[in-house]
Amino acid sequence: MFTSVLMIEQPLSAADVDFVTTLHDDQMSFVVLMQPRGAEDRLLRAIDDVALGELEQAVHEADEPEGEEARRPAALALEHSLHLLRGAGCEAVGQLVDGHPLDLLRSVVDQTHADEVIVLTAPHLVEEFFHRDWASRARHKVGVPVLKLYAHNDEDVASAAESTEAPGAAGAAEDKD
Repeated sequence: MFTSVLMIEQPLSAADVDFVTTLHDDQMSFVVLMQPRGAEDRLLRAIDDVALGELEQAVHEADEPEGEEARRPAALALEHSLHLLRGAGCEAVGQLVDGHPLDLLRSVVDQTHADEVIVLTAPHLVEEFFHRDWASRARHKVGVPVLKLYAHNDEDVASAAESTEAPGAAGAAEDKD
């Protein structure tokens, strides 16, 4: 059985589950580490939102629950993610991250004899530029390969499917004119 430690910061989407469960031909086992939102990351998240052109999201960054208030939504996101992974035929356990995520990551990799670490995250431009993101820092802490993937929302996948249909429809409309 191939064991992956999966670090996430939002609930897995169906597209994410499909992607991570098909990375290897072996039967998969996941240990999911869910990081609740922290107030210390608010400024970096807002800068990332602005850099990605998501100004509305940057304005509402302060409205998101953080710290203890973020634990319940994070626990629900973790349970949702574990349910999806198990539904895809994988073994899956998980826990919320208390404290520094990379310290926990190293101990989980050692305890489970994991084959790899997958960091599934939204783009964090500032942290990535300075190599302070989870994946960059994890590569120096764990003795297994670290794969960084960008998370998808189910809405992103649906809109991508719609946009692939739209050009054909637009092209057909143009042909009629």
